[in-house]
Amino acid sequence: MHQAEMAEALVVAAEALASGDVPVGAVVVDETGRIVARERNRREADGDPLAHAELLALHAAAAARGDWNLEGCTLLVTLEPCVMCAGAILASRVGRLVYGAWDDKAGAVGSVYDVVRDRRLPHRIEVVAGVRADESARLLTEFFRARR
Repeated sequence: MHQAEMAEALVVAAEALASGDVPVGAVVVDETGRIVARERNRREADGDPLAHAELLALHAAAAARGDWNLEGCTLLVTLEPCVMCAGAILASRVGRLVYGAWDDKAGAVGSVYDVVRDRRLPHRIEVVAGVRADESARLLTEFFRARR
């Protein structure tokens, strides 16, 4: 389940390597299964601390659909979202989040925090974790190994 869409997110993640950005990719799929947005981390490329793949993909999907409310859409991302991205995911009303590798340092969807399923918040989403996790983790490991 979600293998093909996550394969696209991995392709997008690899594109981040050219600009020295951490290789994280995200795609948003609508109710029909059509990809409406595909983005990668661009913090280094854009000099923007907020240019995480998830935020950029949500922004692009909202623009493509002409509506901030992405209910019925699925966000697929190669790395477990951080707290900032988890908040944006909730605010966008995405119905499902699918991610690859866990982030045991800053993950906000089960590893360190679980923001998207916090019962104190008014919106929760379905989460599918670990899709193509090995490939996602390998891309990140190779990136950080090369930087050290």
